[in-house]
Amino acid sequence: MAGRLLLLLLLQRRRRRQTIIIPHKVQYMTWKMARRTRQPRRWDKYDICEITGDARAIGGNRTILYVPPAAERGADGQEWAIKDQSRKYLEYIEKVTVKTLSAAESLVAPECTSRHAVPAVVFAMNGLTSNPWHDFSDVLVPLFITARAYDGEVQFLVTDLQPWFVDKYRLILANLSRYDIVDFNKGAGVRCHPRIVVGLRSHRDLGIDPARTPRNYTLLDFRVYIRDIFSLPPDGLGIPYKEANKNATGGVDGGTGKRKPRLMLINRGRNRKFVNIPEISAAVQAAGFEVVVVEPRRDLRLEEFSKVVDSCDVLMGAHGAGLTNFFFLRTDAAMLQVVPWGHMEHSAMIFYGVQAKEMRLRDVEYSIAAEESTLYEKYGKDHPAVRDPESIHKQGWQLGMKYYWLEQDIRLNVTRFAPTLHQLLRTLQE
Repeated sequence: MAGRLLLLLLLQRRRRRQTIIIPHKVQYMTWKMARRTRQPRRWDKYDICEITGDARAIGGNRTILYVPPAAERGADGQEWAIKDQSRKYLEYIEKVTVKTLSAAESLVAPECTSRHAVPAVVFAMNGLTSNPWHDFSDVLVPLFITARAYDGEVQFLVTDLQPWFVDKYRLILANLSRYDIVDFNKGAGVRCHPRIVVGLRSHRDLGIDPARTPRNYTLLDFRVYIRDIFSLPPDGLGIPYKEANKNATGGVDGGTGKRKPRLMLINRGRNRKFVNIPEISAAVQAAGFEVVVVEPRRDLRLEEFSKVVDSCDVLMGAHGAGLTNFFFLRTDAAMLQVVPWGHMEHSAMIFYGVQAKEMRLRDVEYSIAAEESTLYEKYGKDHPAVRDPESIHKQGWQLGMKYYWLEQDIRLNVTRFAPTLHQLLRTLQE
C-alpha cells in the first residue's frame, strides 16, 4: 500500500467512554497492529495518530492532511480531533485536526510550500508542565518513547510552545531531534513530511513498558540516557562517597579521613515543605551524613544542578516534584521519600517508589505521624483529616487534595526519624 493512515485511538477517558467513528480499513489496521505488539492493556489518557505517505501539516489552523494515492481515494473523507499530549482529559490541551481527504478534496489539496525528508512529531508543551514531575511524565518520557527510535532524524512541530520549557530541557530536545523546533501554532505554509505522528505515546505515569517500545527501552535506559546527555559520569561507577574514598585511600575500607555519604535535602517552596529545616539538617549530620540543602526553582540550570545531584548518595525530600531529580542519581544511590500524613503511601509508591526500583536506585520511605503534620497544629487531633484520613478520601479526591497535598507542611520529629537515617547509612555502607 503506497500510503496508509494508522489511527491508534485509546477510546476511554478517565471517567467516561468517548466514541469515535473509525472506517473499516483503519479499524482493521489498528486491530492488526495491536495483535502484533501483544499489548496487554491500554493507557486511557492519550490519543495518537500516525500518517505515512503524503502527509501535509498546516500550522496556522493546527491541521494535518493525508492525501491518499489516487487508487485509494474514496468519495468521502474522514476527520478526527486529537489532543496531542499524554493527558488528553485536560481541557486546555487544544485539539489538532487530522483529515483524510476524499477524491474531490485531494484534487484541490493545498500544495506543499516546503518538503522535508524526515518524519515529524506533533505534540503540546502546555498542560501541567512547569511542575518537574509533569514535565517528565507528561512530555519528556512520552517523547522519548515516541521519538527515540528515530535517532534524531525527526522534527518536532510543537503546539502551545513554551519557551521556558525549550530552554530548560534544550539538551534533551536537541538530542531527540537534530532539527529546529517548529512553533506549529505560528507556522506558515504547508509542511510536507513522509510521516507525521500526532500525539505522544504514554504507558503509565512516569513509566515505560519495554514490551511496547520499538527497542525495548526501560526506565533504567531513560535514566542512563539522561545522565549521558548531561555528561555525568558513566553509570558503572559506584555511588560518589565510595568512589571518593576508594580513590583517596586505595580501598574503600582503608585509610582515615573518609568522606561521608552526601545527602541532598530538598525543601519545597510552598506546600508539603519542611518547617524545621535547621533541625532536620542537624539530625542528618549527626547521623553521619554530609548535607546539602536546596530549594529547586523552575529557572534552575539543569546542566549545573544535575552535577550536584550526581555528587550525592541520597536524594531526600517530601513527596513531590523535587524527587524527579532522581534521574540524575547513580545506580545504588538512594531516594529517601518523606511521605506526608493522609494515607499517601500508595501515591508515594506509584509516582516515585516503583520508578526508583526500576532504575536500580534504593527506595527508602519514611511515613510521618499525625503529630508531624501541620494539620495537627491547625485542626487538632480530633479533626477527621487528622484522626481518620480514609473518611476524607471517601468524599472524593478533591478533599484529599485540599488537606494532604495543598494545606499540609511537615515538622519532622528528628528523634523518630533517626532510626531511618541510621538504617540508610548502614545500607549505603554495604
